[in-house]
Amino acid sequence: MTTQPTVPNGNSSSKNGELPHYRTEGSATAPPLLLGPSLGTSMALWDKVAPELSVTHRVVRWDLPGHGGSSAGLIGPGATVAELARLVLALADSLGIDRFSYAGVSLGGAVGLYLAVHHPERVERLAVICSSAHFNGSKPWEERAALVRAEGLAKLAESADSRWFTGGFTVPELVEDHRTADPDAYAACCDALAAFDIREQLPRIGARTLLVAGRQDPATPPAHLREIADAVPHAALVEIPGASHLAPAQCPEAVLTALRAHFDGGAKRGMEVRRQVLGDEHVDRAQARQSEFTARFQDFISRYAWGEIWTDETLARRERSMITLTALVAHGHYDELAMHIRAARRNGLTPEEIGAVLLQTAVYCGVPAANSAFAVAQRVLAEEDGTAAE
Repeated sequence: MTTQPTVPNGNSSSKNGELPHYRTEGSATAPPLLLGPSLGTSMALWDKVAPELSVTHRVVRWDLPGHGGSSAGLIGPGATVAELARLVLALADSLGIDRFSYAGVSLGGAVGLYLAVHHPERVERLAVICSSAHFNGSKPWEERAALVRAEGLAKLAESADSRWFTGGFTVPELVEDHRTADPDAYAACCDALAAFDIREQLPRIGARTLLVAGRQDPATPPAHLREIADAVPHAALVEIPGASHLAPAQCPEAVLTALRAHFDGGAKRGMEVRRQVLGDEHVDRAQARQSEFTARFQDFISRYAWGEIWTDETLARRERSMITLTALVAHGHYDELAMHIRAARRNGLTPEEIGAVLLQTAVYCGVPAANSAFAVAQRVLAEEDGTAAE
């Protein structure tokens, strides 16, 4: 493979326009993650998601031909998704990337499906967002391609918000990307969508696959993502309420939470430990209460507190429970104390040992704090034994 010099965490262009325009973010030694755009947009589609993903991955965003900074000459009339996929592989080769994870929106998602089917040795994990294994037949795309070749993109861009977003939401930068894309390259991408149908080959996908659907997406409604999830082995489906076709721009927190859980094993391991320590009933309640507003915080808890701290084997879980009880008493967090007394019992502490910990807090945190803590502990332990607290 050849390695092409890049500007760290910045935009880079290919030599002689032979490769898509791209941007790299994150450490060069981190696991690579390629992000593909939707038709009519640029890599700006990922602006609210990519920087967060780059904390744990070497993120490479790329532009479609004739979009953003990519040359329009990369494709021509009659283009196919296979051609776009070859451009992505050439870009990965130029960066010295052999195997990578991939996430793409709409046309970018179709590219990911093609790569996973035809180049399984290259794709580690796959996320397909607001996309499909087919795009409702060739006729609508042939008509759109003809319209754009004849009249340009200005008129079509006027309806971008209604096709991409809900509730009056907009991202002016993306609408401008649509308006200023090269008409011939845009039409060629329409040709690629017209010819794309990979449904019969979906069972060949071996990469762990996540499907993300916007519940209000008129272009690729959730049924299209469910169709993929039903056909691909080991696939999972997430639906995002309130999201339309460009979910990473409209609901970035929800998309980020889903992608982190899929691409980063730390969150998955953290959730396993969280359930082991706190119990399924508690975690299920917390997950049921999760909203778009709290999703990022819940992800933080699973990833950091449970995925990094509680999984560190330097201290045993029973020792971590003792430390946690002391800290909660010191700060007066008695609701959390009740939860962690139950957790301490799961981690092997006896009622006598819990009492000894709380007695120690009387010395270093104060008698009033310990008095409240003993009351909480007595209630929790009585509930556990099925007796009434005195």
